[in-house]
Amino acid sequence: MLEDIVKNYLIDNKGKDTALFDKPDLQVSDLKLDSLDMVEMLFEIEDRCGFQLPDPMRYAQMSFSAMLADIESAIRAHDNGELPESDLQASK
Repeated sequence: MLEDIVKNYLIDNKGKDTALFDKPDLQVSDLKLDSLDMVEMLFEIEDRCGFQLPDPMRYAQMSFSAMLADIESAIRAHDNGELPESDLQASK
């Protein structure tokens, strides 16, 4: 679900090509996001989860899958090990 939120946000709001996400070794840097794009992308997640993720620019040097795993880990740490699916499924 988290992956879908991020992908859909980047496709719908940042005009990223859906084919980019088919690459198994996709790097966040391949998405060519500037610092504002990164912050806005994370706001989408933060709004659904109810807390702020620290240092969004640390993701710029990660693979896309590592970024998703890190974000999920932060969400779980904030929510006592749970992934609040209802918040992540909420519409914009």
